[in-house]
Parts: sequence; structure tokens; C-alpha cells
Amino acid sequence: MFDHRKYKPNKGIKKTDRKWPANSIEQAPAWCAVDLRDGNQALIEPMNVAQKQKLWTLLIDMGFKEIEVGFPSASQTDFDFVRWLIKENQIPQDVTIQVLVQARDELIERTFEALKGVKQAVVHVYNSTSPVQREKVFELDKQGIINIATRGAQKVLSESKRYPSTQWTFQYSPESFSSTETDFAIDVCNSVIDVWQPTSDKKIIINLPATVECAGPNVFADQVETFCEHIKQRENIIISIHTHNDRGCAVAAAELAILAGADRIEGTLLGNGERTGNMDIITMAMNLYSQGIDPKLNLSDAKRITRTVEECTNIPTHARHPWMGDLVYTAFSGSHQDAIKKCLALQDENSTWEVAYLPIDPKDIGRDYQSVIRVNSQSGKGGVAYILESEFNIQLPRWMQIQVSQKVQQESEGKGEVSANEIYQIFKVHFLSSNGPISLLDYDIQAKQDSQSKVMHLHLKDEHKTFTLHHQSEGAIDGLTKALGEYLNVSMDVTQYNESSLGFHSDANALASIEININNQTIYGCAIEKDSLKASLLAIMNATNTYLSKQTIAA
Repeated sequence: MFDHRKYKPNKGIKKTDRKWPANSIEQAPAWCAVDLRDGNQALIEPMNVAQKQKLWTLLIDMGFKEIEVGFPSASQTDFDFVRWLIKENQIPQDVTIQVLVQARDELIERTFEALKGVKQAVVHVYNSTSPVQREKVFELDKQGIINIATRGAQKVLSESKRYPSTQWTFQYSPESFSSTETDFAIDVCNSVIDVWQPTSDKKIIINLPATVECAGPNVFADQVETFCEHIKQRENIIISIHTHNDRGCAVAAAELAILAGADRIEGTLLGNGERTGNMDIITMAMNLYSQGIDPKLNLSDAKRITRTVEECTNIPTHARHPWMGDLVYTAFSGSHQDAIKKCLALQDENSTWEVAYLPIDPKDIGRDYQSVIRVNSQSGKGGVAYILESEFNIQLPRWMQIQVSQKVQQESEGKGEVSANEIYQIFKVHFLSSNGPISLLDYDIQAKQDSQSKVMHLHLKDEHKTFTLHHQSEGAIDGLTKALGEYLNVSMDVTQYNESSLGFHSDANALASIEININNQTIYGCAIEKDSLKASLLAIMNATNTYLSKQTIAA
């Protein structure tokens, strides 16, 4: 039964002297990306080592100086990844890795084993402090919870002394801080501070998590400000914030927490995380950027950021995601388009940005608004994508819709209205055509025993002969791409892939769309077949033939 009476309001703490409403954010906080730990544990299929390595590279390239890399005492994959980072010298001199561990002796010992040999690291220890956790999970009173925290802090301190060559930073979280009585959270943290004894040149981090967002961001700001006012040795402590998005206010809560005195923000790229997600660092950083504040992160390549996160998490980016979504800088309204065009025509590149409906210049993050307008305006009522879907049941991903629309525009200029069949023929000629110098005759895939990899036998034909290629890979798409790349002596990498069904009443049920990078050229291909695997392979072949045809024309 949908009954609001089963819940009680969280009215927060009584605070009449709040200072944060009068403050403003003047500079970016210290950022700590937790994609590789908190974001990873929220995935249906956690990242493998290769995916973690790819996401790590992105985080480094974006300029993160603190990165939480895992929970090495709880996962062998995390342990191995931490060891890889250290043994293979993957950690830049100015980057500090962070690891999470519960306040339990054996787990803390295992954590320090994983970190052996690291130059600098943050050891983040935590235990739950909220009334519901105390009473229903641990069945302990307040002193019992404090004892867990102090024992954990003492163990972290003693273990750190076994590795004196490492520069250690200690971090403690009263987990579920947002649901904990603020005065008790202060008591617990003060007990940990008494153990660690921070100084001005050896500060500690106290992390205040909204493990579950249970009230408005103003309530959280009051809690943070009260904490900052009453915690011991505030000058020797870095106050960190870790918000979740249960109420959809994680970014707002983090921004208000900075106004309330916090110094550091933990979050993930695009907000991936448990339940409704973590604090989205991209959104908060871009919010600062749009206000003329240097976010201290490189956010200039939106395409790479979104695609890497999607590839590593298997979670698509919503088209309307703040700042980064594919449709964020697209106006379907004619009046909006007109206003934007007029403002862009008057915008001086050396002047402050002032364009209707566009809070930033899309080019700053690698987007092109004007090309999207052209596609939209040329698609007419319903759009090219709508016609293909409604008339032919062809559902294309957004990035493929743009490519098809551009071809329709190129071939229909001066013709006026374009019929549905004409649109389909343009799509067929440029993306479905199998004509080309090389073709796939047949293929065979054999799984290797005791391994996730597969051996592909590819039977192909070119203008002169038939031949067979063999390649071992974890997937058919990767196998064909690598085999073709070696045969043609080119670099080939599938950068986007999508498949959809054409419906059960069609002789060919599967549509595959491919975006592939061949020798630094972005090429697109599609295929329609009875099964998705064959459609995927033929889409690669079609894209390859498009590339080869372009080379022939250029020659």
C-alpha cells in the first residue's frame, strides 16, 4: 500500500546560527574518485582487471590526484589490481591511491599487505554509527561503537609502523553519518582523533558520508557545519564528503557541504554507485566550471569520458545527463534553435559566454551544437530516426542516428521532402551495403578448454582469392577486428557497438551498428541478419569495406 504515514520526517538539527547560506564556493575542492571501489561494487558484473586499468588511465588523464582503487581485503581482484599498480609503477609521483577497509584486525592487516611498497597511500577505515545500525545490526550501545572505531584506528596506526618507507594518510568514516546523531558522530570521530594525533604536517581525513540520502541538502549542510564547529583539532583535519543520490540531491548536498566548511569531495564519474548512485563528480565539476571556477580536472573530452565509463560499467549514459548527455545541447524547439543561432552569430570568442539556452560553450567539452541543429532541422517532422523506426522498425543508437541523418541531408539537398523509402535506401547504400573488396564467407568459433578465450576461424574472400584467418580472443567482435587489422596491416578498434531487434515477424531479426576506428579514421557500419552475432560480424565487414573504398578513391 502506498501510505506516507509509515515514514517520519527528518527535520535535522536545530541550528539558528548557520553561516553556510551566506558563503559561496570560490575554488574547487580536493577530489577523490571512488569509481574503482564504490562505483565498482554497485555493478551487476564488477569490473575485471583490464576494465579497471582502462578506467584508471582515464582518471589519471583527467587529473585526479586521489583515487580510491579498491577494497583489497575483500576482493582478490582488488588486491591484484593494487599490486599491479605498485609493482608496475603505474602510480604517478603526484597521485595518491586510497583503499577502503572495515575496522577489523585481519582485514586491516591484509590491506597493508596489498599496499606494500607504495610511495604514498590513504588507508580509509570505517564502521557504522547510526541508531538503526547500532540497535538492529550490531546490537551495541554507543560506547560499543566507539570501541570498534578506536580499535580499528589503533590497528591502522600500528600496522603503518611496519611500513615506514610509505607516506601514510589515515582516513576515518562514521558510516551513515547522515543518519547518525551529529553529536555522537563528533564523539566517535574525536575518539579516533585521540588515537591518530594529527598535526599540521601530518593531517588526517575525516569523511562524512550520506551513505543513504535521508533528508534535504540543507539538513546535511547543517550537520556538516555543526561537525566542523565542534570537532577537535579542526586545523589538522581534512573534512571529506561522500554523498549518495537517493533523493536526487547528491550534488546539491556536496556543494552545500563545501559552503558549510568541507574541504574534499568523494564521488564517481557520471554518478555510478549503489541504488540511485554516488555524487557525480562530472556534474559538480562542470557546475563550478560554468561559474568561472577552475575545476582542476580535464573535462574537455566528453566523448572519451562517457564511452570509457560505459565500456567499463556497462551502464549507458542517459541522453539528458547533465553536461555530458548526447541531447544536452540539442534543441528540438524551433524558437530555441532560432535564439541559439542568433546568439552564436553575435558571440565574440574573446567575450564572456552569453548564449541563450547554453550555459557553456559545448566546444569546451568536445561537443558541436551546430551540427546537431542541422540534423534536427533537416529531419523534418518526426525526424530521420522516427521514420526508420516507425516504417522499418529500425532503432538506431543516437550516435548512429546522427551519421544517417547527415547522409540524408547530403543526398537530399535541393530535393525538398524525402520519402521513407528514400531515407531507407540512403541508409542501406551507406551503412548496410556489403559491396566491397573483401567479404566474409563463413566463420567458426571454438571455445578453449579451461579459458574464457575463443579461437575464431574466419573464411574470407577478396578480389583475388579466398583465404582463412585464425585469431584467439575473448569475443567474436574483438577477434574479427584484430584478425582483419593484422591482415590489412591497419589499427582497428571498435569504439561503439549496439544491437537491437527488428521484431519476431521479420526474416532478419537482428540489427547491429558499429563505430570503428581504423588508422585514426572513424568509420560506421550496420548489418541486418537472422542472429546478432552474424549481424555484428557483417557490420564490421561493411565498415571495413567503407574504409577500403575511401582509400581506393583517395589513391
